[in-house]
Amino acid sequence: MKKTPPTPKVKLGPGEYRPDIAFTKPEDLPKAKVIKQRRNYEHLPCPQCGKSAFRDKVFTRQLHDVGDLLSGRPHELHIVYSQHYCSVCDKYFNADLSDVVPPRGHYTHRVMALAMRVVVEDGLPYRTASWHLWRDHRVFVPFATIQNWVEAGGKKGE
Repeated sequence: MKKTPPTPKVKLGPGEYRPDIAFTKPEDLPKAKVIKQRRNYEHLPCPQCGKSAFRDKVFTRQLHDVGDLLSGRPHELHIVYSQHYCSVCDKYFNADLSDVVPPRGHYTHRVMALAMRVVVEDGLPYRTASWHLWRDHRVFVPFATIQNWVEAGGKKGE
């Protein structure tokens, strides 16, 4: 009996074509890689009066970010941040996350900029842009969310 030689394993890298797998159920999507960040401070100056304010509570915020193409997994940021109380102003405020995400947002600034660039500069329709973001950047953004970002000029509503 004649043995067939084993097929050589090809290691795919950046820039090489990788066929995409069609997912029919959300449960089949690859699990996100969790990236942890901390913005947990014991004291922060009050934004109104400048007085040092103690930490009152700690929260965790989960955000979607541009994924990793090599592993084929999306990235999810888990940011632990602190809430502070100023006894002088009698106000609560959170540690600043505005460099990563807009207020009450679920997607990072990188995802928003990428989505708007795909629609505005490349001229893709919203549904196609949503698919493009998943296929090429491993971040799922509903097309209606992209439409809201483009129509608002990237600003979150008040």
